[in-house]
Amino acid sequence: MADEQLNEKDLNVEETGAGNAADTRVLELEEQLAAAKDQALRAVADLQNVRRRAEQDVEKAHKFALEKFSSDLLPVIDSLELALAHSSAEDEHVKQIREGVELTLKMFQDTLKRYNLEAVDPHGQPFNPEHHQAMAMQENAEVEPNSVLNVFQKGYLLNGRLLRPAMVVVSKAPSAAQPSINEKA
Repeated sequence: MADEQLNEKDLNVEETGAGNAADTRVLELEEQLAAAKDQALRAVADLQNVRRRAEQDVEKAHKFALEKFSSDLLPVIDSLELALAHSSAEDEHVKQIREGVELTLKMFQDTLKRYNLEAVDPHGQPFNPEHHQAMAMQENAEVEPNSVLNVFQKGYLLNGRLLRPAMVVVSKAPSAAQPSINEKA
């Protein structure tokens, strides 16, 4: 009888040991499964991120494909505008040429608008260093400091991105009058 009790205890211990080993193996497999699921989710997320980035890159390429071409055309616009600025509307010899230049410039500007190229002409506006390049500062009591007094060259935006900054003269507050030598004494 004592032998039977020992055998039963040995069997219970063996079953318990086998049960613990099986439970341990199940836990290991569950951990591996969780890790595999996590890796799969990360792989899917990475794939989605790569796809989204590629779509954004293609969209930007389409959107800004005209950037270099547009930059090369800006001097032509500048020249047409200068021609109009320096020609007299009253001169009969130049009147027809001036009208032709005006029409050409208008067609040019309309075409640029179709491709989302817009001029930045900030005359009288506050200076914006993101869109303007200050070429000089000039004292002026009539306007607020840091206002654009004069535009040397218009700037341009292509789809909201700066293509060329506007070159401007910016106002500054008049400096206090320096006391003369006689006033100091």
